[in-house]
Amino acid sequence: MRGRESTPTVGDSGEKRDVMGWALDPSAAPHGGWACEHSMLGGASGAQARPRAVARPRCVQSACRAGLQLISASPRATSNAWVRATVALELSYVNSSLQLLKEELEELNGSSVEADRPEGEGITVPMIPLGLKETKELDWSTPLKELISGHFGEDSASYEAEIKELGDLRQAIRTPSRSEAGLELLMAYYTQLCFLDARFVAPPGNLGLLFHWYDSLTGVPAQQRALAFEKGSVLFNIGALHTQIGARQDRSCPEGTRRAVEAFQKAAGAFSLLRENFSRAPSPDMSPASLSMLEGLMTAQAQECIFEGLLLPSPEAPQDCLAQLRLAQEAAQVAAEYKQVHRTMTQPPVRDYVPFPWTTLVHVKAEYFCALAHYHAAVALCDSPPAAEEDFPVLPQAFLGPPATLEPWGAVLPQGQEERRNLGKAHLKRSILGQEEALRLHAVCRALRSVDLLQAVLAQALRRSLAKYSELDREDDFLETAEAPDIRPKTQQKPQIRAPSFSRVKVTDIFQRLGPLSVFSAKNHWRLAGPVRVTRGEAGFGLTLRGDAPVLVAAVIPGGPAAAAGLQEGDYIVSLNGQPCKWWRHAEVVAQLKGVGTEGVSLQVVTLLPRPEPPGTGHHRPALGGLLRIQKEWGWGPPAPAQASPRRFLGWSRKAKRGKTTGRLSPQP
Repeated sequence: MRGRESTPTVGDSGEKRDVMGWALDPSAAPHGGWACEHSMLGGASGAQARPRAVARPRCVQSACRAGLQLISASPRATSNAWVRATVALELSYVNSSLQLLKEELEELNGSSVEADRPEGEGITVPMIPLGLKETKELDWSTPLKELISGHFGEDSASYEAEIKELGDLRQAIRTPSRSEAGLELLMAYYTQLCFLDARFVAPPGNLGLLFHWYDSLTGVPAQQRALAFEKGSVLFNIGALHTQIGARQDRSCPEGTRRAVEAFQKAAGAFSLLRENFSRAPSPDMSPASLSMLEGLMTAQAQECIFEGLLLPSPEAPQDCLAQLRLAQEAAQVAAEYKQVHRTMTQPPVRDYVPFPWTTLVHVKAEYFCALAHYHAAVALCDSPPAAEEDFPVLPQAFLGPPATLEPWGAVLPQGQEERRNLGKAHLKRSILGQEEALRLHAVCRALRSVDLLQAVLAQALRRSLAKYSELDREDDFLETAEAPDIRPKTQQKPQIRAPSFSRVKVTDIFQRLGPLSVFSAKNHWRLAGPVRVTRGEAGFGLTLRGDAPVLVAAVIPGGPAAAAGLQEGDYIVSLNGQPCKWWRHAEVVAQLKGVGTEGVSLQVVTLLPRPEPPGTGHHRPALGGLLRIQKEWGWGPPAPAQASPRRFLGWSRKAKRGKTTGRLSPQP
């Protein structure tokens, strides 16, 4: 998509504006975008006018996108192939322009932080954050009310508050804050989707809703009726938000570097979880190839942050030859990670929709860190104190021979001062060539040319290598510099891919009043019986109870009061003397029954109906052991704690993983 390489023209950043100004309002914009509104700021400063100038063409492009979507949905567009192709091409170009404007606005919003950084050893290479997927508004009320009244047999009007709470939660996750609070909000909504999936979705059906989400990389809209698409998109945004948090950290201090590493590891974990468990993605950014690329990119950025942490000044850190060689190997490891990501980005189908500035920046980083590895190798040879004799066998392992052989270079490193100087010059020469190539690649991409911080880092590294080479070069040195060997990639700290920690976010099922999920879900069918009056006999009520929430009638004594009242083995007690007891524990129900007098007790029970069996297997009433096993597997508690761990909702079924279903995410027991 060549349209990605050019940025739409924007107004002058210093342009004077009257009452008709432009302001950023993410909450009022459709699809979570930027909206324009009247501003009472007359004369704005350059820093204020530039974001408004970028926001204005974004509003125009958003209107164009909305119009093209209406055209694509018209009957003529659906029947005319030429119209469909033309609209798709224009929509792709508009979405590319919107993505570039969005990235520019995000850069402007964070530019004050970067501008305040002093130039020197503390400056760091910019990272690649991922934009969040945007979505349209959704009305849950109609399908949920139909299920509540039709399947669950309850008054749907009494659940208005729960439906509104779910709608408000979805509205809030459209624009989460770039912080831990935003992550917790997304995780809470994801867990609620897992509860919805377990309660309201019965295979192979769906809720009857159409979920609209925009591709994060291209902006192209995608839609699907499966709740799995909603869950997968939210999980994608969890990973994307981690990338934004990691990119915003101040990596000039150890704490900021640690947080950045942790954020990128969690981002890689979210994309890995999504790739392993979500199939048939309707949008390119959630395809297995894209998720694999994003996982590798986040791992490489975490490795880069680890290397930056090693460069931070520490009084205890040794500065001998061995320490510098280890830095060289760490830099080579970062370069190797980015080279692998760059190869993935340049292969189809990823290259067709990955932003061109991303591909270029990854290539720049691969060259930059490879050059940095050779620089530290030169410092180890020329400036650092000689290594101890016990380290001699270790030192040659840091180098590799020619790329065709990739064998360890030499038996021992040169110990003579002149030989070390010549080898150091060879590494500096490769370092200078690599940094010049990085600057050339940086100048090729128009979007990267505007990133002053990146150019400052590259220029500073080149000046440092040139200065070191000038120190080692001599006027009477007429010998040709030998070819420097490659640096063997090696790291002392490999990034760990960490899945999102859903268990730390305690969430209450919004629709818990419907009852425990082990019984009261769309996957089960039941018959409500009662209320029936059960009197106490000489031997009690003539039944045995087991389990919690709801309490199960495990056995009924033939001829006893319970059998006479019509209770059966396998019934669940849902009401006791008019009090709902779906969530009561075994001890609570027993205590109530013990306090009953001669008048007896009024019980209301539900009986699970047998599920449809495959042909030839016959139909039979579920065995007590199966009912108890279901109750044990789910283990729902009463509403007093009102907190259910979402751990059992993290995965998808194996069928969904193999792509044999419609992509519906199903909780694991």
